[in-house]
Amino acid sequence: MSMVHPGPRTAERAQARRATLRPIRGRLRAGRTVMQAVGELFADHGCKGGALSLAGVTCAPMRYVLPALSTDGLHAAWYSDTHAPADRWTIESATATVGWKEGAPFLHCHGIWSDGRDRRMGHLLPFDSTVAEEVVVSGLGAAGTWFEALPDAETAFTLFTPQGGGDGPGLFARILPGEDVITAIETLAARHGIRDARLHGVGSIDHIRFAEGHRMDCLATELRFDGARLAQGAAHVPIEVVDIHGHIARGTLERGANPVGVTLELIIEPKEETP
Repeated sequence: MSMVHPGPRTAERAQARRATLRPIRGRLRAGRTVMQAVGELFADHGCKGGALSLAGVTCAPMRYVLPALSTDGLHAAWYSDTHAPADRWTIESATATVGWKEGAPFLHCHGIWSDGRDRRMGHLLPFDSTVAEEVVVSGLGAAGTWFEALPDAETAFTLFTPQGGGDGPGLFARILPGEDVITAIETLAARHGIRDARLHGVGSIDHIRFAEGHRMDCLATELRFDGARLAQGAAHVPIEVVDIHGHIARGTLERGANPVGVTLELIIEPKEETP
């Protein structure tokens, strides 16, 4: 079974805006929700959107959801009930795409976290998870390009959509459902003259096939790119991903076999050319 979305198919299958990217590095304050702390960090850097690694952040409480099958007869997939584990959890790896929703900072984060005994992965709830200890994090931001949470007729979700832009070398992008991840990234990059880049992304894939030979046979997944890159126009995309049962998998995406499920948010960071 593959995902079937309720609305009309959008003609443009990859949406992108140019961006002038700048490094972001700073402290997330203890006692703030993850959303408050990240919003403050981006404001301090004068950035409206970007991508941030939350590796090393300890949360108490930690709140998250898993992907889930839809039961509402409308959406192709949905979310589990909120997971509310006790004690402190430290994020091992996580990517947050950062933007705006209804006039306020907002983020979308998938990652892996541990309490020292158990390891779990999911979709972080940034308004319900609190930074337990001050910590330094880093990422990328842009002053004039961002992701805006907007209603999407095709999926019936509210989804991060690239907005703003200019003539910068980077890209904020969204790849739409059913598009093969590798092919779409390569096509998008080529269209904008980018051959070598780092790739930062979160999203979902409908039934995952890995180049190493294993697979994740699940309609609904949540994933993050893990060291993905574009080299001479070819995309190499390792991911970390979780399914509806909480099973975590790692591997490199196989070309031509990994259709986007609901959405894939992507920042393409071109590498500086060596003179």
